[in-house]
Amino acid sequence: MSAKHINSKIVNSIDNWRELSDGLKETQLSTEQIFKGDLLDVRRDAVQLPDSSQTGREYIVHPGASAVLPVYDNGDIMLVGQYRYPVALAMLEVPAGKLDAGESPETTAKRELTEETGLRCRHIHRVGHFHPCIGYSDEVIYLFVGWDIEQEAVNTDDDEFLTHHRLPFSRAIELIHDGTITDGKTIVTLLRVWKWWQAKGPFRI
Repeated sequence: MSAKHINSKIVNSIDNWRELSDGLKETQLSTEQIFKGDLLDVRRDAVQLPDSSQTGREYIVHPGASAVLPVYDNGDIMLVGQYRYPVALAMLEVPAGKLDAGESPETTAKRELTEETGLRCRHIHRVGHFHPCIGYSDEVIYLFVGWDIEQEAVNTDDDEFLTHHRLPFSRAIELIHDGTITDGKTIVTLLRVWKWWQAKGPFRI
């Protein structure tokens, strides 16, 4: 599919990219829910494009999610292994889960960490957020790091089967670059936390 260019001039600066992108905005004209399952809420919207023509957009409405990386005092981290049916693969992942109704991203991060690993962090810090699938969903994943760890009981969902893997933080970064870790939220969380920790971490790892 060919793209229409609002302005084909190449700008040698990123500083004002938001201002330049104002002319790309699409306006919702109508919306229709075309599927509602236990997880997925699929919509089809009619939208007006920047040149005043109209088209359709199909996407998934998502409540948002939180991902959290627990860091031990010796620099180890905890990842979980989980089978992901859509890709028919077991994945190494950071603990994560969707926001429940009325729940803050930080509350979700703490809950998911304890449920999936049995860990509780006395300190937790939000390092950012990202949009994992902008072509077909409004999902936002909030990223957290936790430290000063206590061990409690694991309390996973009935249909959730996990393995637990404690490893050095630096080794996890290597697993991104050698292709072992391919889950998007895990890659982003590890790299964002690694960068944050180098500048602001409470202790050296």
